[in-house]
Amino acid sequence: MRKMQPMFRRSSHKMPGLNLASMPDLIFTVLFFFMLVTHMRDDDVKVRYEVPAGTEVRKMEQKSSVINVYIGKGENKSGEYRIQVNGKMTDLAHLPTTIDAERRKMSPENAERLTVSLKADKKTPMGMIADVKEALQKSYALRVNYSGREIKK
Repeated sequence: MRKMQPMFRRSSHKMPGLNLASMPDLIFTVLFFFMLVTHMRDDDVKVRYEVPAGTEVRKMEQKSSVINVYIGKGENKSGEYRIQVNGKMTDLAHLPTTIDAERRKMSPENAERLTVSLKADKKTPMGMIADVKEALQKSYALRVNYSGREIKK
């Protein structure tokens, strides 16, 4: 009796190895690309401030349209409160012109969505914050956020 041969034969082909010689070049190219297109915005804070705490704290989404206004005690030990807009020190009288100058640096879309983030020391007098808000109204910066840290429950 003759043995029946299977209709389909299994072939024993081996999978060729994957060439990983160009992988480091690819990784460094992608890393270099992200380093070029990522814009890190970091202000050199020249005022001392302790961030107040709150319960309804949320992250901001559009950070490219945000101007940071820091209110805190100056580096000199005089005890007077100082105002810093992004990286530049200013006073209350020049705050509207400083905000307008920062707005002109933005793209038209971001200038339209301009938001001012107030980062004030938790012991800042409320009268000073009201004066800053009044100066912001003069420069038509009407969206104001208050920065704070979340209270852990």
